[in-house]
Amino acid sequence: MFSLKGIVGKLWLTIIGLVAVVLLVLGLFLSQYLETSFPKSQDQIENLRKLGQKVTSGIALHNEDERYIDLVNDLLSAQDATVFVVDVDLKPMKLSSQKPNSMNLQYDDFFSAVMLKRVFAGETIDNQTVNSTGSRQQMNSQYSAVAVPLMDSTQQKIIGAAILYQAAQSVEATQAYVIRLFAYVSLIGFLMTTFFAFFLLTKITQPLLKLKKAADLISLGEYGTRVPITSSDEIGELGKTFNRMGEELSDTIKALSHEKEHLSSILRSMTDAVITFDSDGSVILANPQGDKIVNDWNQIHWIDGESEQSMLPVLQQHSSVIPEPMRMLFDEVITGAKEITSKLHVQNEVWSVVMTPLYARAAVRGVVAVLRDVTEEFRLDKLRKDFVANVSHELRTPLSMLQGYSEALLDDIAGSAEERQELAQVIHEESLRMGRLVRDLLDLARMETGNIELHFRVVEVRSFIKRMHRKFAALSKEQGILMSYELPEEELILYQADEDRLEQVLTNLLDNAIRHTPAQAEIVMRAERHTYKDEAAVLIEIIDQGIGIPVGDLPYVFERFYKADKARTRGATGGTGLGLSIVRNLVEAHQGAVAVKSTVGQGTTFSVLLPVKMITT
Repeated sequence: MFSLKGIVGKLWLTIIGLVAVVLLVLGLFLSQYLETSFPKSQDQIENLRKLGQKVTSGIALHNEDERYIDLVNDLLSAQDATVFVVDVDLKPMKLSSQKPNSMNLQYDDFFSAVMLKRVFAGETIDNQTVNSTGSRQQMNSQYSAVAVPLMDSTQQKIIGAAILYQAAQSVEATQAYVIRLFAYVSLIGFLMTTFFAFFLLTKITQPLLKLKKAADLISLGEYGTRVPITSSDEIGELGKTFNRMGEELSDTIKALSHEKEHLSSILRSMTDAVITFDSDGSVILANPQGDKIVNDWNQIHWIDGESEQSMLPVLQQHSSVIPEPMRMLFDEVITGAKEITSKLHVQNEVWSVVMTPLYARAAVRGVVAVLRDVTEEFRLDKLRKDFVANVSHELRTPLSMLQGYSEALLDDIAGSAEERQELAQVIHEESLRMGRLVRDLLDLARMETGNIELHFRVVEVRSFIKRMHRKFAALSKEQGILMSYELPEEELILYQADEDRLEQVLTNLLDNAIRHTPAQAEIVMRAERHTYKDEAAVLIEIIDQGIGIPVGDLPYVFERFYKADKARTRGATGGTGLGLSIVRNLVEAHQGAVAVKSTVGQGTTFSVLLPVKMITT
């Protein structure tokens, strides 16, 4: 579209201005030339007066010469002038050879009768007129005329008047003609310039608009856009260069996209969380693991000075900012411009965090954080330390007692056979305790490494429960504890189970129940049909009315050496702290699950779920 703000509009205005300036300068010079080269109207009249006086003098002297008037008119015709003579009666004088003038002009075309009477009185008069009598001439004409008294040959009497007229050639008329010519030339110049502008609109603007449209499409992501080449001039070369630029840009974008996808795939496949923050702490980029951490941690209401257990989850409006646990490390990296490695404890999880500054022209513009969940490693390391401490403690007590009582026997401290028998009995019980500890450690090690051997066969659960009841009935009765069982009337059969290992499971559970249940309380063994993972299963429960387990200890009771009562003193029949860990491993070896529910002061329920048929892999 044609616009004065566009290239074509500006070029059009430039050409119009240039033409106007040229015409103006040319008009000034031409006007000056007309002023100096063409006579003015008053000068023409004065010259015509002088010429008329000379002509009348010659006519008066040669009025007998038939050829004089014709000769004078021939001479005057070179200056577009003519002379004719009238007598005092205003009639053409009958000179012997006077011819009618070529325009058939009469005296009254120039002067009135009153004016001629002044001439007959001896006055010379002049006049300018435009003759427009259609019957007398073919076109309008402007004339300058003078009337001069005509004397007789004696120069004593006025016999008429000689009227001399000449076509007007004043500078005013010429200037008017030049102005009209300039107007026509200016109009033609404007039209030609406008036509040239529309020509440029097609040849210049349209290709440029196509380039602009193609550039807009490329900016929108259509990198395959190309412009047609319609000429071999500079615009054509510009189009070729643009197309080459588009090809190179497309190749570069494809390469960048490939690298971005490659990097994105790497980030997505990483198990570690990667998060990039800007200098204000806003998230710039994060892989799925990092995005999950930012969202989860920003949904926690962090209360300063309170424990992690008291942190309540609330929805935050801004989930794309740095979570509060990372804020202190982030500020240290931004301020110190150095890499920091640390560990964060968030609720029940432990995270290893590495934060590295991002630089832009030697200034820190952001931070890259890599987070790894080391909760399991932290837990295993704690278990290792606890295991060493517990094994050391469990072995230290019997070893100390063995050493002390054996030294007493060697030093012959016991004064009687009964005392020696008592010391020997203590040594024997501690050795049995050490044997149980070593045996349980070996069994647990084999279970956790997958080297445990299970001998599967069909097990009828009802008879199995009754047998376990008979086994512990005497011990429970000795402790003053009532032991019973509840069984359904239909058969409960496990088609793939190791009865010996299941007996070890219930032995450990019942032993714990008896040791933590006071006298006059009750322990119930219950079995019933159930489902586990949408498959038929058998549920076995050991329910006691003992002291119970605190809520904070329930998630850890199946860990090795974990003691809910936190007391490390054991009696002669005390456990090793490995029983429940062995129970969990044996049940999981049967593809089942074990769970515990407890209320302090009311009792504990251990639930064992065993599938009727195991899934072979």
